[in-house]
Amino acid sequence: MRILGLDPGLRATGWGVIDVVDNRLRHVADGVVRSDAALSLAERLVQLHDGVNAVIAEWRPEEAAVEETFVNKNPESTLKLGQARGVVLLAPARAGLRVGEYAAALVKQSVVGTGRAAKEQVGMMVRTLLPGCLAATPDAADALAVAICHAHHRNTQKRLAGALR
Repeated sequence: MRILGLDPGLRATGWGVIDVVDNRLRHVADGVVRSDAALSLAERLVQLHDGVNAVIAEWRPEEAAVEETFVNKNPESTLKLGQARGVVLLAPARAGLRVGEYAAALVKQSVVGTGRAAKEQVGMMVRTLLPGCLAATPDAADALAVAICHAHHRNTQKRLAGALR
């Protein structure tokens, strides 16, 4: 099973791809899709959409997972992040991938063991769980953490989705 993890952001959306074989995880690739702050919001959203689509086309994941947005103190920032997250959710869904969504606290709990872990702890555990992974940026490490979380919880999500039908 190949999983794409996504950590949405308007400036930088982290992405990470892992393979899951039985209970073993293997790092495949990671990176960041960036948008140009000099462009309009609509143009930046297109950049994010195109970037995530390019990642999907290159790495051919079978499922995707996206971190849920938290609310900022600044409503305008929260709204922009929500729009970026919508675009990031749309790309894998349009590609026909099943998309899981996870709260940041659950991602941290799944990877580090506590939902209040610092970014540095998440990065360290990602590198521990995925030997050979250097995770180019904290955004990429967070995206890999989302993919790891999905690997641990995907069957539970499938059962819940089936029960709701």
